Amino acid sequence: MMGWFVRLSLALASFVTAVFVARDAPNFGVVNVFVAITLLVLGLAVLAVWSPVVLWAKGAWRNLTS
Repeated sequence: MMGWFVRLSLALASFVTAVFVARDAPNFGVVNVFVAITLLVLGLAVLAVWSPVVLWAKGAWRNLTS
């Protein structure tokens, strides 16, 4: 299961990394891992602040409609 997660995250990061670094560059693997970790951190940050953002948006929507 953990292998699937690592493989999926590195595959997603490969698409992003390939935009900035050539696939045959010697440092592609290092940059790919860096991008994968960055995407993981950004995903966790979004999950951490998602609930307060949703609550704020619901409150703002109620204020607009009333």
